[in-house]
Amino acid sequence: MADARGLAAYRAAGTLYNALMTALVLGLVTRRGEDTAREYVFRHFRRQHLEKFLPGLQKLGLAGLPAAPTCALYHYHSNALGGVKTGYLEESPRKAWVRYPPPRWIWKGTAIAAVPHAVSAAMLHGWHGHNGVSLGKPGLGFVCTGMTVDGKPGLEGYYIEHDRPLNEEERVRFAYDEEMPRVDWSAQPKLATENWPEERRLKTFRAYAIEYLRTMLPTLQELLGPADTVAELGRVARLVGLQFHEETARDMDLPTDVERGDLASARDFGRWLAAILDACGEEIGTEERDGAVFVRSNGWRAVRELALADPLLAFDAWNELWLGAAAAHDRFLTVQTTRSLGDRGWSIAWRIAPR
Repeated sequence: MADARGLAAYRAAGTLYNALMTALVLGLVTRRGEDTAREYVFRHFRRQHLEKFLPGLQKLGLAGLPAAPTCALYHYHSNALGGVKTGYLEESPRKAWVRYPPPRWIWKGTAIAAVPHAVSAAMLHGWHGHNGVSLGKPGLGFVCTGMTVDGKPGLEGYYIEHDRPLNEEERVRFAYDEEMPRVDWSAQPKLATENWPEERRLKTFRAYAIEYLRTMLPTLQELLGPADTVAELGRVARLVGLQFHEETARDMDLPTDVERGDLASARDFGRWLAAILDACGEEIGTEERDGAVFVRSNGWRAVRELALADPLLAFDAWNELWLGAAAAHDRFLTVQTTRSLGDRGWSIAWRIAPR
């Protein structure tokens, strides 16, 4: 069983990767333009759909139900597992609603004000609009009746099965003059998750967020190329580390913004880094020698089985998250990272020391 710090580390991992996804999209909007951000979001969610949707139906016990309720229930349950508040309503076997009330998990805080309509809609085109194709139900489409980024009280819509096959451009349409009927929140479908212990729920929340990283790295390398992936993802990863270290460190009862630049400060940051990487499922070891603290990782499990165009550059982009956090913890420390990828896998070490 995890102690209080271990539980906080699970929360921290989820918080950091949630923020990384949001920051990446906003960075693409501001630096690469709306079209590039939209294309990224579409590719990201299409990749996740192709990897997760059909296996997820089996895991959730939804296979074999009518298509519209199957899809709405999938989104309801899978998002609930990740800690996202979601509503569900079945009107008929051919029409079922799903609703994501505010605040939107993916566009946390004031970030939502910078997300264009087309970028948010790309998520629906990437995933929701492809459900019928994956199910072999070409008449199934998704009708969006509101998105929070447009000032509506939530992202909502319904799956509906038509009597004819839909063309690709018909699989997602927008009808803001319609509205989801009232939801009885006390009568919503339930999984056994509400009886899970806190550690299991937090592990699921962490895994949900880490999946964004696992999709993010190959998708971004395919879209921008490995070098520009470091430029864009590395930039926002560093900013997320700088911005969220204090929140996560305090939750883990660790100091932050200490400006001591001594070995004790290096130990504190080593504890933070080791705890979060351990919570992410990495095999972590620590040691202290020669006036420095070393955090070592035997592998990089977060990217297992991923086909990356350039794994080392992908690592460099991801590593900026921890370098940014180190700078926020104590700007008078240095962190030197060594990484190699050989026949036996990854070998990674962070050397944390006073300047």
